[in-house]
Amino acid sequence: MPRISRKIESLQGRGATITRATETDRYVGGRIRERRIMLGLSQQQMADMIGVSYQQTHKYEHGINRISAGRLYEIAQVLRVPLSFFFEGLGDRPAGGVLTGRQRMCLELARNFAQITNGRHQEALSQLARTLARE
Repeated sequence: MPRISRKIESLQGRGATITRATETDRYVGGRIRERRIMLGLSQQQMADMIGVSYQQTHKYEHGINRISAGRLYEIAQVLRVPLSFFFEGLGDRPAGGVLTGRQRMCLELARNFAQITNGRHQEALSQLARTLARE
């Protein structure tokens, strides 16, 4: 650890700027991940669509790497959402961006429900969920 600190001090001494991802970066990354999962895209598919590597997509989603304005615009186009989507609720919930197992399950449930084309089946599933929730 001291070795890394010395390297950072050395770079800063030469006028280099060290930027670190912030809670906002992690939040935006989490929103990207939520939307990607909701659309049923893998990280590799999204990476191909925006022209970056799988690793870069992973780093964006986990707030490890910051996302430029231009790249965020491309991501919004691919995920079919307005830019404001990534910032909605920013001050309302804890940051972190990592989905819990339950959150991921809810997103997958919503995505699968939306893919059911038969209205009667959707209504039956909705009624089942209401009944189970009351128990």
